Amino acid sequence: MWLWGNVGLNLGILCLFKYFNFFVSNLQAILSPFGIVLDSVTVNLILPVGISFYTFQALSYSIDVYRDKIKPTRDIAAFFAFISFFPQLVAGPIERATNLLPQFLNPRRFDYSQAVDGCRQILWGFFKKMVVADNCAKAVNIIFADYQSMGAVNLWLGAILFTFQIYGDFSGYSDIAIGTAKLFNIKLMRNFNAPYFARDIAEFWRRWHISLTTWFRDYIYIPLGGSRVSKIKIIRNTFVIFLVSGLWHGAEWTFVAWGGYHAALFMPLILTGNNRKYTNEIAECRTLPTMREAAYMGATFLLVAVGWVIFRADNMSVAWQYLNRMFTAWGVRDTMLYGKSCFVWIALLLSVEWVERHRQHAFSIAGNGLLRYRVVRWIVYVVLALICLGFCGISGDFIYFQF
Repeated sequence: MWLWGNVGLNLGILCLFKYFNFFVSNLQAILSPFGIVLDSVTVNLILPVGISFYTFQALSYSIDVYRDKIKPTRDIAAFFAFISFFPQLVAGPIERATNLLPQFLNPRRFDYSQAVDGCRQILWGFFKKMVVADNCAKAVNIIFADYQSMGAVNLWLGAILFTFQIYGDFSGYSDIAIGTAKLFNIKLMRNFNAPYFARDIAEFWRRWHISLTTWFRDYIYIPLGGSRVSKIKIIRNTFVIFLVSGLWHGAEWTFVAWGGYHAALFMPLILTGNNRKYTNEIAECRTLPTMREAAYMGATFLLVAVGWVIFRADNMSVAWQYLNRMFTAWGVRDTMLYGKSCFVWIALLLSVEWVERHRQHAFSIAGNGLLRYRVVRWIVYVVLALICLGFCGISGDFIYFQF
């Protein structure tokens, strides 16, 4: 009774703020062809920043207490510190009480090595956001605003640049949050693990927004039966978690369609039993991937980029028209190609992440070759800081703040 009361309260608050108007307007649209006209009832409420993140965090606490995975705490300060820890409050990672709550209950001391590693991760997060994401955003905004007059080349550029914009924006925030927590000797879970090096869509989702993916796995997918049921039910479970994941991102059909698109990409892997094929390190013990691995990574990246167009579009009509022109407008000449300079920073981002792919974060560089010397490391820090200051794009809000 207490569990369902808590779940109902949390989801009720989330639905009121985030989904009430969406469901009302769609109910009106469904009933109007039958001559049923409903009075328009909407609410004009400001959406609290990060409500989707800390709602899921609160839900996980209640469910884990119910499952006896964690004992309920009587320390109210520690409990609310877990719910509202400021670095990850507004955009994750979505933490579990089993990991974060005991860290507030136990004594902590300043850890110099942790703090240094945290500062490196923060600096890398600044680079991702200020240099990669914000510079890509300038070109992406121009292309999506005028997509009807552009040819396929610019439209593909827009899709690819947004793919790196949202990654730099969101994983950059996660790096800043995780690094800031390390200054307090608090360890948050990893949220990204080089997702654009994934060799199929299942591996991509094991590497992208890990805290949300594992949340849906543990609290929805596995209770529905997970992968220990028939193929039909596995397909059903997959569509459920991806459609709910899409809706979690926002009250728009574009997000639902984006979730359905990724669920559809899972179907060949599920039907052939290959959805757990790639769980090892990419190019393990090798400097470069094989030709087959590179081809699989490229194909997966392009499939993900197509999905991001749906995610970025203002509505389903725009998404369809943009995607249609991506594949048909090859005869339209683009007199100007947007965002070409961004690929310099994208190349630097991918190079560092590839070299450091086996580490907890991409800028964990201490002890590597020449970087074992302090003076070399400081040169790298200063150069990267100057790049952030000198080549940053137009500063914008983090994309995931709206969720």
